[in-house]
Amino acid sequence: MNFGIVGTGSISAIHAKAIAAMEDSTLHSVYNHRLESAEKLGSEYGVKGFSDLDKFLADPQLEIVTIATPSGAHFDSAMAALKAGKHVICEKPLEITTARIDELIAMAEATGKVLAAILNRRFHPAMDAFKTACEQGRFGKLTSASCYIKWFRDQAYYDSADWRGTWALDGGGALMNQGIHSIDALLYLAGPVKSVQAATACLAHERIEVEDTALVLLEFENGAYGVVEGSTCNWSTTGHPARIQLCGTEGSSFLADETFEIWDFKNPFPHDAEIHEKLMRGSEAGLGANDPKAIKYLQHQRNFEEVISAIREGREPTTSSQEARKSVALIEAIYQSAANGGARVYL
Repeated sequence: MNFGIVGTGSISAIHAKAIAAMEDSTLHSVYNHRLESAEKLGSEYGVKGFSDLDKFLADPQLEIVTIATPSGAHFDSAMAALKAGKHVICEKPLEITTARIDELIAMAEATGKVLAAILNRRFHPAMDAFKTACEQGRFGKLTSASCYIKWFRDQAYYDSADWRGTWALDGGGALMNQGIHSIDALLYLAGPVKSVQAATACLAHERIEVEDTALVLLEFENGAYGVVEGSTCNWSTTGHPARIQLCGTEGSSFLADETFEIWDFKNPFPHDAEIHEKLMRGSEAGLGANDPKAIKYLQHQRNFEEVISAIREGREPTTSSQEARKSVALIEAIYQSAANGGARVYL
């Protein structure tokens, strides 16, 4: 299928690499409001760059649009692409409010096009194993489900663009921007959240409107309790991995990025030995923890391939707009709680 990318920069470059790696898809065109930027990325892949969004979307050969603009700018590009009859795959968060997401979902339904998200941290072997263990009930009664994103962004990161650290275009800070993939993974594994109590603060950065630190208490629908801790002011030489930790009455598993720190169950399964051999953590640096350009493209590739399969099979992709909505709804509730002094907010 023919892909077009909206937006340039490091994330757009990852999109381009992922598309180029697929066997049955092609990067067809690139759009950016700055023609020079569009042509720069396009020239690397021998495709045309556009600075006119209408002309970019008017191309009848263009089938799927991926969006890699600032979070708060996703809505306009996604809505225009859907109205133009294109399928859309959008970076996280799908949009920065559930109200905007609902408008996009309604347009996708009206046009009969697929609206999907990039939830790339769902697409690696350790996550596959983690999800299977949950579905098999290997944890027994789930009692604890938490995630920790102790990352670092220096002041230069926020100063590098006017939109960074703003409510209007970032939609939030350490949670909405950096932490959302881990929050999505936590919901994907542990299920929906019943209520939250939260505190947020900006402790180490200047000239930003949003939080660089957040601490959240979660109560899950299944009765489990948990914590979300997100930060962009936790220094590390190599970067701390993002951690997802689930415990229950019959098992515990701690995931650090794409490998396990703990894989321990009361009732062993034959494939546990292979997981201990191939998927346990060594001394890997945190993926994107200190440098957002360090993100791999292979998970994006799998994400794109899943959406293509869904389109061809006439089904919802596993990274559907409804799936992507869940993490944004949770973060909205967290921000509401924090704004009200940590009051409990029910979802």
